Amino acid sequence: MLGMQAPQKRPLHPLEPGNVPDPGNSHDKPCAPTHTQKPTDQQVNNLDKIDIESCLSGNKNAYEAIIRRHQQRIIRLMWRFCREQRTCEELVQEVFVQAWLCLQDYRGDAPFDHWLSRLATFVGYRYWKMQAAEKKHLSPEPAEFAATQPESEQDLAAVAALIHSLLQRLRPDDRLILTLMYFEQCTIKEIARRMSWTQTSTKVRAFRARKRLKELAEQHKFLEKIGWIP
Repeated sequence: MLGMQAPQKRPLHPLEPGNVPDPGNSHDKPCAPTHTQKPTDQQVNNLDKIDIESCLSGNKNAYEAIIRRHQQRIIRLMWRFCREQRTCEELVQEVFVQAWLCLQDYRGDAPFDHWLSRLATFVGYRYWKMQAAEKKHLSPEPAEFAATQPESEQDLAAVAALIHSLLQRLRPDDRLILTLMYFEQCTIKEIARRMSWTQTSTKVRAFRARKRLKELAEQHKFLEKIGWIP
């Protein structure tokens, strides 16, 4: 890309500790809401188009505007893939570096945030596959986790951490589809679009992933604790 200089592998806008939630935070929200009026999706899309054209013309400040506009949403998404702050920061950086390198491939036939979310999902999925191959960085065994949480303290944060530990023991593709369904609130159609799967195969994957998660929860006798929905 003529006139474009790739961003360095460092946070252009450092992630503050409060931006990435502590697993013990029952609200599980990486950032506090602002009091400014939130722009509409169409306004954001229009701003993205303007800044992308400016980026491709060599204006590096335009890409910083794109990062500021989408960073908090990408932080929340990557937090689904890793609950360790430093690694989460690295994944967020990787997303924006990859987006910069691929920006000329964005065709504009869908909103930029859809394209960016799809790219971020693949970055997170690749991270999970690497972790599965190395077989490390697993959370404590679910039984061990539950033993440290008295019944009186089983709040939403504890349940969320328990589910996260169970998901870590699934295959990366099973973990991905359940994360998108239940944490990102994606529909089958949205998941199929993001992953370039057919809707039929996505439904089958979702059914099998739910079945495996249920079997894992049954194995550790945690169906009631995680509020399993049949």
